[in-house]
Amino acid sequence: MARFPGVDYLQFDSLLNEQELMVRQTARQFVDDRLMPVIREAFNSATFPKELIAEMGRLGFFGANLEGYGCAGMNNVEYGLIMQELERGDSGLRSFVSVQGALVMYPIHAFGSEEQKQRWLPLLQSGEAVGCFGLTEPDFGSNPSAMRTTAEKHGDAWVLNGEKTWITNGSLADVAVVWARTSEGMRGFLVEKGTPGFSASDIHGKLSMRASVTSSLHFAGCAVPEENQLPCAKGLKAALACLSQARFGIGWGVIGAAMDCYETARGYALARKQFDEKPIAGHQLVQEKLAWMITEITKAQLLAFHVARLKDAGKAEAAHISMLKRNNVAIALECARLSRDLLGANGIMDEYPIMRHMCNLETVKTYEGTDHIHTLIIGERVTGIPAYR
Repeated sequence: MARFPGVDYLQFDSLLNEQELMVRQTARQFVDDRLMPVIREAFNSATFPKELIAEMGRLGFFGANLEGYGCAGMNNVEYGLIMQELERGDSGLRSFVSVQGALVMYPIHAFGSEEQKQRWLPLLQSGEAVGCFGLTEPDFGSNPSAMRTTAEKHGDAWVLNGEKTWITNGSLADVAVVWARTSEGMRGFLVEKGTPGFSASDIHGKLSMRASVTSSLHFAGCAVPEENQLPCAKGLKAALACLSQARFGIGWGVIGAAMDCYETARGYALARKQFDEKPIAGHQLVQEKLAWMITEITKAQLLAFHVARLKDAGKAEAAHISMLKRNNVAIALECARLSRDLLGANGIMDEYPIMRHMCNLETVKTYEGTDHIHTLIIGERVTGIPAYR
């Protein structure tokens, strides 16, 4: 299998230091050697390649930008480059790593007790344990403040009732970070697999994110001990802080999908000959599409890089991350569509990654805040007026 050469039109690599380049190369080699040989079959059979979990743990991919408890303590550019390479392979694998690190390890790290951190973070970092994040409900996705899942205090336990859906890693998870309404406002809880009253069922029939486990979580009189409440996770703001972490990773990840589509189309156009045996890459309409893709990928790289540097400096706002997620997902999806067009009928074949990326990116455009929600977040940032209602 050919090695991915990278996509660097504007000397983007000159912005990266030696450590950042090494981290990217490690992730790139993992994707080329371990994921690419199995991802087509995994997508077609709708199975997640669980055999890769432990190896990703050893490489430090889980919670890579967190400090302590066995985590790699990488900067946010390094973390973003890992997400980029993983999503170059498949959005499903990047989603697994994003959820494990940004939506499970981060809230435990940021809002958990020392006992919770000591117990769960080393296990999650190594891949010995898998986690999931329960916020979205069947009737409430973009408006989590209206959630119906409740947690009521009974003695020294909290009793949860309700349902969460579209939960990545749900049935794989050893622990779920679950958000519920209480008399004290919205709170976060750690619900362990096997807890009476807690069950997970997988969602089938997906035409997108097929190499990813997506589940519904069910709580019926599910009692969790007081020590399983995240003590510092108070209010919706805590849950939204977790989403910002995940959105940041998405903004980097989709660059990888766009790169894979672009490089596949560029190579195909140079090899495919039509009209007097001339490569189709020599035609103006083809070059226009390639020029658009490389320009937008380059802009996406620079946007991601700058937001990462702001994040490392403690200056990245949620609205900055919304721009990153919204813009980069949109251009990645358009790169997939243009690449499919350049491959003609071959573009729909699973021999090529184009349709797999395109289908996955339709989901990525929706989750962790839809395109419309991020538009309104940016709109509020520049006008000062919230327009959600």
